[in-house]
Amino acid sequence: MSEIERESMEYDVVIVGAGPAGLSAAIRLKQINADLEVVVLEKGSEVGAHILSGAVLDPCALDKLIPDWKEKGAPLNTPVKKDNFLVLGPAGHLRIPNFPMPPLMNNHGNYIVSMANVCRWMAEQAEELGVEIFPGMAASELVYGENGEVKGVVAGVFGLEQDGTYGPNTEPGMELHGKYVFISEGVRGSLAKEIIAKYDLQAGRDVQKFGIGMKEIWEIDPDKHSEGTVTHTMGWPLGSNAGGGSFIYHLENNQVFVGFVVHLNYKNPHLYPYMEFQRFKHHPEIAKLLEGGKRVAYGARAISEGGYQSMPKASFPGGALLGCSVGLVNVPRIKGNHNAMYSGMAAAEAAAKAIAAERSGDELSDYEVELRNGVVAKDLKKVRNVKPLWSKFGLTASLMLGGLDMWTNTLFGVSLFGTVKHGKNDAEATGKAADYPVLEYPKPDGTLSFDRLTNVSFAATNHEESQPCHLKLTDPDIPISVNLPQFAEPAQRYCPAGVYEVVEEAGKDPRFVINFQNCVHCKTCDIKDPSQNITWTVPQGGDGPNYPNM
Repeated sequence: MSEIERESMEYDVVIVGAGPAGLSAAIRLKQINADLEVVVLEKGSEVGAHILSGAVLDPCALDKLIPDWKEKGAPLNTPVKKDNFLVLGPAGHLRIPNFPMPPLMNNHGNYIVSMANVCRWMAEQAEELGVEIFPGMAASELVYGENGEVKGVVAGVFGLEQDGTYGPNTEPGMELHGKYVFISEGVRGSLAKEIIAKYDLQAGRDVQKFGIGMKEIWEIDPDKHSEGTVTHTMGWPLGSNAGGGSFIYHLENNQVFVGFVVHLNYKNPHLYPYMEFQRFKHHPEIAKLLEGGKRVAYGARAISEGGYQSMPKASFPGGALLGCSVGLVNVPRIKGNHNAMYSGMAAAEAAAKAIAAERSGDELSDYEVELRNGVVAKDLKKVRNVKPLWSKFGLTASLMLGGLDMWTNTLFGVSLFGTVKHGKNDAEATGKAADYPVLEYPKPDGTLSFDRLTNVSFAATNHEESQPCHLKLTDPDIPISVNLPQFAEPAQRYCPAGVYEVVEEAGKDPRFVINFQNCVHCKTCDIKDPSQNITWTVPQGGDGPNYPNM
């Protein structure tokens, strides 16, 4: 808002987001030139508060960034010892042997980690090098230069009136300007979304695809715990209703990460991803592991699944998109953190080179070339067809076709299928409610499965209620006038935090209610709403989930 007067601060590089990509960029910049002024803005109350990932970490990028990470106490404490792949039926399971799988699927040498804690440790390394890190500072607006380049961001706006206007108690924030600005907000960030649209960065690329990942941390009976064991499942309970699967990772202290991913290109608007997750835990194989244990944390976030062909152009005038802002997840491996780190390092090297040449505000074309042709591209190209083959042909056929494709790419560097297109985006994939059966879900038992609002309390999410709602409706009438009659208003179900509800009272018209206080910042609504009527924006800094060790 141009009429607002703000102080400004000048840096060499401004980084939005203290995830693995942003922190890797900050560390690498300082390694190259200790005199560079680098700042990292983090919307969470602390570094790691908004980080949620599986996670089995391939340390290849960390090896390159900080070769002595073990000596420096990086929290990679649980090496993977055993890999299991299961296809679940309603009552039993089929184990897929490891030997037919291509080498890239092997988790030997990887670690089960809390990425929240890895990022906290990386932030310490960055600060030791002189990087300034400001948690609780949401970057809410882009600042453009006179030539249309991204010049900086507005951060630290607090105390807006409920209608979004500036009042007597509003802190207007400040502008942080950089020679280059790195956007590493994670999946479907609001600034990245604006930049991709403004500079048409998706032109010539396939549509981006997404999944919703939900995760619980459980403390289980020590007799059932098997530290270092990694289990992935596919099949039940999703069946033909949706693509997706689960992960169960045994880390230290008798804890397991239990996660469930649903691909957001599902057609039946009656599908309820959260309840699919809860039902999954009642499978005999899963229930016997969890019985007698207790859930200690819950969270959710969207996952980019489009792969190599869906990556937008990652450089733009004045900066670069990093990590999940580009979409660098290797879907069959369920890993993206190593590629996020590689992207941060590559962007840092391009920016440091440009600044040394006294450039600023232009495109870091070296970064785009490296991302599309270097180590990240080599990782993603091999698996680029797995997700679209799954979407087109279903689980069983895609296991064979996707496996064959990964093998030919690994052995010969070519695919029998070329590059398979994804088709529609996830919002467009949603079918009409009348064309699909209503799906019934068992009531949570409060022991293995839980209702949504109870589970959300384990995300420790909090939003100052007097601030404007950060979930913006382009047209407030659409949820009731369009989405309810045509799609049974799927926001009631696809949100894993119970933010959206349709309230029906006798003698009154239905009302669409947004409980933004529950939001865990997963961004599913921004992705899956069939009318593309919801825009996720940042609330004021520090608000949202407070994940301890997700």
